[in-house]
This record gives sequence, structure tokens and C-alpha cells, in this order.
Amino acid sequence: MSYTHLCPEERYYIEIELKKGTSQNKIAEALERSQSNISREIKRNTGQRGYRHKQAEDFAQERHKNKPKEVKLTDEIKGIVNVRIEDDWSPEQIAGRLKQEGIISLHHETIYQHILADKKAGGELYKHLRHQNKTYRKRYGSAHNRTGIPNRVDIDERPEEVNNRKRIGDWEADTIIGKNHKGAIVTLDERVSKLRLAFPLAGKKAQYVLDATILMLDPIKS
Repeated sequence: MSYTHLCPEERYYIEIELKKGTSQNKIAEALERSQSNISREIKRNTGQRGYRHKQAEDFAQERHKNKPKEVKLTDEIKGIVNVRIEDDWSPEQIAGRLKQEGIISLHHETIYQHILADKKAGGELYKHLRHQNKTYRKRYGSAHNRTGIPNRVDIDERPEEVNNRKRIGDWEADTIIGKNHKGAIVTLDERVSKLRLAFPLAGKKAQYVLDATILMLDPIKS
């Protein structure tokens, strides 16, 4: 089984469980990861003070940043990608055709990140995200999004006092789904204090997320 990268929430979970004395096998089972994945993660990202999730993330990002694939999206490739996006090709279709034509082997997620960067810069490539002639479900900020939250407010529209991080009590919530969509963890991050809470879910239904959130916040409620 090949190594697949872990996300920050998984690394946080690993740190907490290691401190509790949980075995690597049990951690791997909870995260729906192979034992070799967890073992390699711990070996590669353990510092002098042991395994710490923030340091592990820094180590991983530094290695990732230095990989050749980070410079694959040259101006020439971006030009080809942009033309096909504007012709309403999906990132998956573009990545497949680029590989088929022998131009470059590019992961479709790299194209999504390019579209997101263009949107943040004021571009309109994101408006061309299509799938089988139907408007593509936008991955970044939409009333119908991956979170399944109806009428969700885009992060760009949150109050200025939240963006300025001038008050305690503004939390960001997220969920991480395990490999093959098995298992899940909900995380809460307080934007000013940087306090992070994480809890494994009994299931992926909204009620499980709500129950876990209430459980985590109950000890610190005012």
C-alpha cells in the first residue's frame, strides 16, 4: 500500500492518542489508515520533544514544498489550462487530456487550487466549472457545498471583527472523513487563542457532528 499524506486534523489526533499511550495499530484503525502509514508519519515527523502535530505539519509542508511537482504549473501550462477551463472543461477532464497528449501529468486537485488562487485574485475561472453541461458544485464557497450546510455563509462574508481576530469565541468547525469514506473526526478551532478541539464521530450524520460539538464545548461554555 502506498503512502498517502495525512491532514492537520489527523496529525492532531495522532499526537493526542500517542500521549494517551494508544498503540499505532489502534490509531491507524480509528483513522482508517494502514499501520504503515501511521508508522511512517511518526518516524518522519517526530522531533526532539516527540511527535507534535504542528511540527509534523511543518515538516511535511517543507518536504512537499521542495518537491518538483510544486513547479509543474508553469505559465505555459497555466495558459493551456485556462483556455480549457474557459471552454467549460472540468479539472478532471483537463488533467486527463494533458496526460493523454503527453504534455504533463498533473493532478486535477492542482487545477482546482489554480482556480481558487485565480478567484482570490479577482479572476473568473471558477465560473466555468462545469460537469456534463450542468453547473458544477463549487468546492469553494457555495450554498450547496460539501459540508451539506444549507444557506452556508461564504467565509469571505464573515464579520470584520472575526477577520481581525479581536475577540475570543469565534470558532471554525470542520470534519475530516477517513479513507474510503469510513470514520470521521470533527474539529473546532478558536481563532484568537488557537485552541483546537477534536473528537472522533460515531457516524457521519449531522446529529453525530452536533452531539460531538456540544460535548467538546460543554466544559468551556460561559
